[in-house]
This record gives sequence, C-alpha cells and structure tokens, in this order.
Amino acid sequence: MSERFVLHGTKHDAPSLRIDYGKELNDEQRAAVFGGDGPCLILAGAGSGKTRTITYRVAYLIEQGITPEQILLLTFTNKAAREMRERTEHLLGSSIDGIWSGTFHSIANRLLRMYADRVGYNRSFTILDSEDAKGAMKLVLKERNIDVKARRFPSPSVCLDIASYSRNVCGSIRETLEIKYPHFVELEPELVEIAAAYESRKRRTNAMDFDDLLFNLLLLLEDPVTGNNISSRFLYVLVDEFQDTNAIQARIVERLVSAHGNAFVVGDDAQSIYGFRGADVQNILSFPVLYPSASVFKLVTNYRSTPQILDLANASLSHNQDQFAKDLVGLRAPGEKPRLIPASSARQEAQYVAEQILALREEGTALPNIAVLFRASSHSQQLELELLKRDIPYDYRGGVKLFERAHIKDIMAHLRIFHNPKDEQAWIRLLLLRPGIGAAGAERASSELSKTDTIGAAIRTQPSALKSKASIGWKSLSDDLSRIAEVQNEPARMIRAIAASGYQEILEREYPNWRERLEDIESFALFAESYDSLETFLADVSLYDDVFAMRERGKGAEYDEERIVLSTVHQAKGLEWDAVFIIHVADGSFPNRRAMNEEKGIEEERRLFYVAVTRARKKLFLTYPLTLGADTLMLCRPSQFIEEVDPRLFERVELISPGIGSSAHRRSWSWDDGDAPWDGDDVIEVDRFGNRNTPSKKLPGVTVWKKK
Repeated sequence: MSERFVLHGTKHDAPSLRIDYGKELNDEQRAAVFGGDGPCLILAGAGSGKTRTITYRVAYLIEQGITPEQILLLTFTNKAAREMRERTEHLLGSSIDGIWSGTFHSIANRLLRMYADRVGYNRSFTILDSEDAKGAMKLVLKERNIDVKARRFPSPSVCLDIASYSRNVCGSIRETLEIKYPHFVELEPELVEIAAAYESRKRRTNAMDFDDLLFNLLLLLEDPVTGNNISSRFLYVLVDEFQDTNAIQARIVERLVSAHGNAFVVGDDAQSIYGFRGADVQNILSFPVLYPSASVFKLVTNYRSTPQILDLANASLSHNQDQFAKDLVGLRAPGEKPRLIPASSARQEAQYVAEQILALREEGTALPNIAVLFRASSHSQQLELELLKRDIPYDYRGGVKLFERAHIKDIMAHLRIFHNPKDEQAWIRLLLLRPGIGAAGAERASSELSKTDTIGAAIRTQPSALKSKASIGWKSLSDDLSRIAEVQNEPARMIRAIAASGYQEILEREYPNWRERLEDIESFALFAESYDSLETFLADVSLYDDVFAMRERGKGAEYDEERIVLSTVHQAKGLEWDAVFIIHVADGSFPNRRAMNEEKGIEEERRLFYVAVTRARKKLFLTYPLTLGADTLMLCRPSQFIEEVDPRLFERVELISPGIGSSAHRRSWSWDDGDAPWDGDDVIEVDRFGNRNTPSKKLPGVTVWKKK
C-alpha cells in the first residue's frame, strides 16, 4: 500500500477568498478589481470610491497568491499610501509587510539606495529639502558673482523653480521661461549655465534634490539591464491620481510596467487641475493610445453629492472637448438646487456668506462641515475680515491668512511710514527689500530716518549708514516713496502706487507666484477703496490684525474646536463638506483671466470649477459680486461657467438690505436678456443705484461704473 503525504503549501499557494467582493463593491468597482490584469485605466469620478477600488484590488491580488513584494503602489502623498495599506491589512486581517507603497519620490529613494552607483552617485547620498536646495543655489549664484539684488535677476527660489519645472515637464529652460517667466527670457543663457552649475555642485557633494530622485530613477529604468531588473521585480504596478502625473512621472510608470504590462492606473481626467505644476492631462487621455490593448473601466456612481449638485457638475463639464465622456450618477436622496447669489459688492458677498454660515450652524450644520472655496487667495480677503468681525473661527488652507502674507506686510510697512515716519520696524522691513542693504545697515539707517518729523524729510535724507551699493538701494526706495507721496492719504491709490513701483520688480525677482501676489495686493486696494483716510484705514486693519492674533492664541473665539474651512479649490481636491460656498464666481476671477490666455486653459479652469462643485454633499452656494471698487466701479459678469449651463439648475437668491424697501437698494441686477436696467451696451456709466447715464468707452470683459 502506497504512502500518502498531503502538501499544505504556503499561504499564497491555495488562495481562499475571505472578502465578499459581491457585497462590498458595486458592479463598476468589482469589474475593475477582478479585471485589472494587463494595462487598465480606471476612470474614477468624484465621490465614486476610488480609494476603495484600489484597496480591494490590492487585497484581491494578495488573495490570488501574489506576494506583497511583487506589488508596487504609487501615490502622491504618504498619507494616501498609508491609508490604503492600513485598509488593505484590515480587509485581509493580516500584515502585508513587503509591499512597495509610497509616493513617487519615496519609491525613487528606495530604489536609488540600491542602484545609486549606476547613475554616478554613492548610495549614502544626501537628500536636499527645499531650504537646503535654496542654500545650494545661493552658493552657485555667489560663485558666479551674481548679486540678485543689484540687478534684475531671479532670486535663488525662482532659479530653482525654473530648473525644477524644466526637468519635471522634460522641457528646456527657454520653454519654461516663455511659459512662466517671460520677463526673464533674455537671461536664458545665464540661467542655463546656472542650472548646469547647480547640477554639478550636487553631484560633487553627493546630494540630490527632490527632482533628482525622479530624474535619476528614470535614468535607472531606461538602462536596459538595470531597468529590466527593477521592472521584473514588480508584477503589478498600481498608480493613484494618474491625472496628476507630469511628463517624467508618466515615463517612469511606462518603464516600470515594461516587463509585465500590468499597469492599473486610477484617476479622473475631469479632476486634472495642476497644470501650473507641470501635470499633463494628456498622460491619462492618451493612455489607451499608448496601450492599445488597455481595458477602460468607468466609476461614475457618486456616493457624495445630491443629484441636484451633480446635475450642475455634469452640465458644466460637458462643455469640455478634450475628455472621456462620463456623467456622475448620484445615489443620495434629492436635495436643494445649488443657490446662485449675485451681490452688489464683494463686501455684501462676504456679509451674505458670513450670515448664511451662522444660519447653517443654527440649523444644525457643524462649522467643520462648512467650507468656503475660491479660485485665488486674493478672493478671500473681504470674507476674512467679515469673519473676524463676526468672530467666526476659520482654518485657512492653500496659503497663509491675510495678515500673515509677506507682501501684505510689505504694503502695510509702506503705509505705516507715511502715517508715522518714526516707525523704525517699518523702515527696517522696507530697507531690507532693497538691493545692497543688509540687516546691520537697515537697523542703523532706520534709526536715522525715524528722527525725521515728516515723510518728506525722511525721503530727502541720505542715511550715513548706507554707502556704496546700499546707497543705490536707498535711492530706489526714496524714488518710489516720492511717487507714492503724490497720492498720500488715499489708501487705495497708495496701495496701487506701491504695486506699480519698484516693489513689483522685487516680487517678480523673489517669488515664483508673483502674479498671484500682485492680484492679492489689488484685492487689498479694492478693500481700501471704502476708506478716505489713511489713519482710519491703518487703525481698522490693526484692530482686525489684533483680533486675528488673539484668536490664534485661543482667546478670541467662542468655539475654538469648531472652525469653518477657507481654502483654494486646488487645496480642497479630495475633500468634502456638507455645505460649500464657492465665492467670486465671476469672469476674470473664476475662470482666471490669465489662464484663459493659455492653450486649453479654459478647459482646466472648467475642471477646477467641477472639482469645487463636487466637494459639496448637501448644499452648494455660488456667489459673485456685481461690482468691484467704490469710486470707479467695475461691473462683473457672472462666470461663463454659470452662463453656459441651463439657468434652471440654480435657485437664484436676491439680496435686500434690511429696512430699505426701495428698488434702488435691492441690488438685484441680472444679465438675463430683457431683465437689465440697460439695453445691451457692453459698457455703460450709471450711478451707484444702477441708473443709466451715457455710454462710455468699451472695455474687454468689464464694465466701468462711475460713482456720482
């Protein structure tokens, strides 16, 4: 009689499915999880369970016998990678140690620690963070005797941004300058040499910045031997947020899957909104072209928003041409239509939003479940002041709060010395902005300048502490102050004069986002137009600043643990709230006027609007000011994203000042045909109540009202 021996095998040899995929996933998700071999594109609409699908796909692979070491999961944040790993382990009831999961940069670091010698580095290379990289660039500029303050030359931060963008989009320095920094195009030869010197310095010191991690990983992957070894290590490659990949990341993914072809890329072309960082929506749109045998799965069942909100999102996005066709289908019970609220001014817009937030809170919506979204940080200024005045606490995302912004502090320093020439701290701040003036010189010079009694006397002073190069910096400042003095005591005109002075060149030189900072300053000027006294303006701003400071110390808010969220739309991606306000939805603001001049810019702006709309679960409010300014009013048209969809998608809200019943105060003007107090002129002159005067010169995109 023969002897029998039963082989039990390893835990991966005879998989048994402990997860009930039929119960846990909808049909769309299940199809992607089960059919994810080979090149696969999963188009995951907003709120459709993208993370759930990826997590169950990883769990399914492991239940099918794939070892964790054979799986690579690429994400854009460590938080996303950690969440997916934890959820997978929870599903399986066991650890998945050995899986390769993390951001593109973290995975690149792990592989380069193994193969750094293949690209000319020692495996103990140092990774430079942003401050380290900036310091290295400063040394490069110093070695080349370039004083960025002594001439019109980009700062180390801007030089880094130019080099970084060029690498990430796999383009040239000149192409980057033409796109992002046209005012520095004539410096292309020098900037090319600086970028080369920066690369040489890093190699010489065995250091890589974040861009080098991706660049050198691609070099490894493009090597026939090393690249095949790395690609063969991973039987399955999964990529989250594929629509956000730039050129170099897309090439990395292509090389990583070259050995087996199992690319499971998940994303949504409708949420590709990071073009300004180098992300290219064509990476996801062209995936079926790059992989002709690719399977395409669409996740369109939305678990987040009411059907009324999704109707607006679908209608808006239908106007984009370059996209995969798909409409979100909602499972929530029907709710309210999105509300459209024209306000007479940015101040009234802010007042409405603040009062509506308080009303929502009274109805039972917790403050953390309320968000106010905006296209640019400059749009939030008036609202921030209104929230401070009403003691409504908020968290600010996508930047820093109003009075913490460096350029706003610079503007305030200019205004403070006109009001009080003895303000030493304001003098020091302004002096340090100018070429050739260091900390010691600024401190000594400010002591001299603060001894003068008038701003005129200060401007005429030649501080003895400022000699040689520093005297050039003082002359540029004093010349600018002389021009600003021509509109002294008119806060709005002074702010605009500062922005138009040599200070603009400082912004262009110092900051990659100098355009946004100029927009911020213009919004600050619009706020200042309601003041006819510099003293009153400074006093009010100081009081607002003091309230803000108290709140940050935890003394000024009744509900410290409950705060609404103020956020740019870019920072809000991936998040959701019960009630969402989208403010400043006016042409020139949203869509952004500058973006509309770029190729396919309007399509990315519309995708950004789609992202904003789909953050809302139950209630959505869209507001815009009919006018901007005070003495000279610009009439704002509603955004084309509002005008191009069926008006029946909205519930229109009319704002009426309390206790004033006359039509002159109702501010309920509409752009609908036959409903306006004018008869179709692009530009008219009216008084502050909307009564028509004589037609004026036509201006593109705006209407000018002159206040009587």
